[in-house]
Amino acid sequence: MASEIMTLRIGKVEVGGRLGEHPLVLAGSIFYHEHKIVKDHKRGVFDREAAEKLIVQQDEWSERTGIPCMVDVVGESVDALCRYLDFVADITSSPILMNGTTADVRIGALKYASEVGLLDRLVYTSINYTSEEYEFRALAEHGAKFVLVQTFNPRNPLPRGSVEMFEGLMKGCLDVGVKGVIALSTVLDIPSMGYALETIKILKDRTGVPCAIAPCGVVVRWRRIKELGKDYRWVCMAAAIAMSRMMGADLIIYGSIRKAPKVFPVSAMIEAIIAYNERLKYGWKLSREHPLFTYL
Repeated sequence: MASEIMTLRIGKVEVGGRLGEHPLVLAGSIFYHEHKIVKDHKRGVFDREAAEKLIVQQDEWSERTGIPCMVDVVGESVDALCRYLDFVADITSSPILMNGTTADVRIGALKYASEVGLLDRLVYTSINYTSEEYEFRALAEHGAKFVLVQTFNPRNPLPRGSVEMFEGLMKGCLDVGVKGVIALSTVLDIPSMGYALETIKILKDRTGVPCAIAPCGVVVRWRRIKELGKDYRWVCMAAAIAMSRMMGADLIIYGSIRKAPKVFPVSAMIEAIIAYNERLKYGWKLSREHPLFTYL
């Protein structure tokens, strides 16, 4: 068992801890490759009114349910990602997953984020098995505080291989001065979700780090769901969220930020049930903003 189950405070949000100690955190994605509000992915041209509505909507559901949130900001060029960061940081005080599609994009945007003072609520997204030494040096040079580290191991995608990959990459981040890491357990398809959840369980036991997962995308792409219709898709997404949380996921990247009105109420119900039981066992005092009081 890990000597310490870690909690990271990123901006105004706490992520991690023992199951039920802090609420699950949800992150909606924006400006991703097929997002219709983006007009030019290279220059970062987008429908600002539509983007603001989506971000505000997630914040409103977060406040209404007591489930904290982050914004997963995806960029395909340095210029685009920097434009997105400026925009999102002005709209919301929520933490930001700075999700660049290549190392060069991530590094360029990290440099900019450092210059404009966003590092306290920024998660560098992500370090993975393709990351080279110069990317780790850039984390140190530009003062990255929080990093999302992917567990995917192409040589051994089983939980043991994923844990080994993460531990090596985590060491590389901590060695260059990163304050805290979040493990992103990789889901490739519906069956592999079991491997990803087992990886989370092992990582929480061995390292105590906060763990993330993105389980909803594979549900949407599942051929059987397309045959059965949208209602089945939402039911299966709710099941994936519930399973992920019960296995210890602290952060769920749920896909398009437009899904917030459906994802947050489900997550609040799950979180309230967990906390009602866990506070009895451990004597935790929950804040009045917790989903147990705010929503249930």
